[in-house]
Amino acid sequence: MFKNIQGPELLIILFIILLLFGAKRMPDMARSLGRSVRILKAETKNDTTKTEEQPKNPEA
Repeated sequence: MFKNIQGPELLIILFIILLLFGAKRMPDMARSLGRSVRILKAETKNDTTKTEEQPKNPEA
């Protein structure tokens, strides 16, 4: 669905977002999004290391 979004369409979408949320809130939103991505990466990394550390045969 979004495969055909190119430069002009993306600029229009960003402009609409800027109008909706205002220039003052955009840095806060970007900062919180970055924190969320960092937390998600850390949690998925911890999850994969936990599954690798668990024994293969739980019956033993």
